[in-house]
Amino acid sequence: YQGNIVPDAYKPYVQSLERIGKYKNGDNQIDIVVVQLKREQSLERARSMQRNFIAWYLNGSRGGELKDAALVAFVSPDPRDWRFSLVKMDYNLVESLFGKVKVEKELTPARRYSFLVGENESSHTAQVQLLPILADDKNNPLLADLEKAFNIEVVTEEFFDGYAKLCETVEKALGNILSKEKKVEEHFAAKGLHTGSFAKKLLGQIVFLYFLQKKGWFGVGRDAEWGTGPKHFLRRLFEKKHVDYS
Repeated sequence: YQGNIVPDAYKPYVQSLERIGKYKNGDNQIDIVVVQLKREQSLERARSMQRNFIAWYLNGSRGGELKDAALVAFVSPDPRDWRFSLVKMDYNLVESLFGKVKVEKELTPARRYSFLVGENESSHTAQVQLLPILADDKNNPLLADLEKAFNIEVVTEEFFDGYAKLCETVEKALGNILSKEKKVEEHFAAKGLHTGSFAKKLLGQIVFLYFLQKKGWFGVGRDAEWGTGPKHFLRRLFEKKHVDYS
């Protein structure tokens, strides 16, 4: 199925929707969908819009059929980067004050069930999370397996474990420098600096720079639209590659 029948509220953001397949295991039906966005900014900023648009699709937009979930590729006009999301609906039958039974819907948070992937994004986390499902050639995945793969709590725990180890590595490297370089050691002592706090602050500043890089605020070309800077600016700078932004 494909088409550009889009509700008025989403027309400023969504160009078209295409269902490229559907999958059923047990009682759950999962549609595989590609949504073409009109604005590149919509990929990063309008997460609630993306989630609510898919909720409209799942909640009986076509023939009144209620669907359980969708795996969605949200693709911006620049197709090098896109958002891979799992949007899940929970339907509850409730009785109103007048005795009528109606269906209430509940959505999973868009931020929790989403990966940014593409040329300018590191796909490491998405690969690690989805690999167990892809490697299992004996069992078909359940919706619960997909929810586990997209669970940001696991991803966050992995990130902070890696961050803590990196902090220890930086602190140890600083200690080695201080033991070999008398002037550096004297400077640290004069300023009241400690290798542990210095390592934490250094990594915090680097993370902030990566945040600005993700926004596309570094290396924006002359007369170019703000936010279109290269997403590998810091890596290029580190490797001392000459980049002409004129």
